[in-house]
Amino acid sequence: MSFTLPHAISTYFSISNGADIARVKDCFTVDAVVTDENKTHQGHVAIAAWQRAAQATFDYSVEPIKVLNEGDRVTVTSNVVGNFPGSPVKLNHSFGLIGDKINTLEIL
Repeated sequence: MSFTLPHAISTYFSISNGADIARVKDCFTVDAVVTDENKTHQGHVAIAAWQRAAQATFDYSVEPIKVLNEGDRVTVTSNVVGNFPGSPVKLNHSFGLIGDKINTLEIL
């Protein structure tokens, strides 16, 4: 399946798959909010810490398999495979964009 993701979302998935976490600033707004596993992470520092913790706890890869564009909201269904309980799993990443950056991300 072939599709194009907005640059910020593509960068986010690169970070999730092991790219430099400092690139969080390249894809998220300064006041961005991420909600994952019923926890909220706001701002570059908190989002980078969330990514570091996930990468330190588990080895995993995230592969986008479907995208739905609805205005400034982009929902990406991804296949996540790793050494975590329940792997593999399909997750929906619901991104809210402002301009060319992610302002909100909810992972379900």
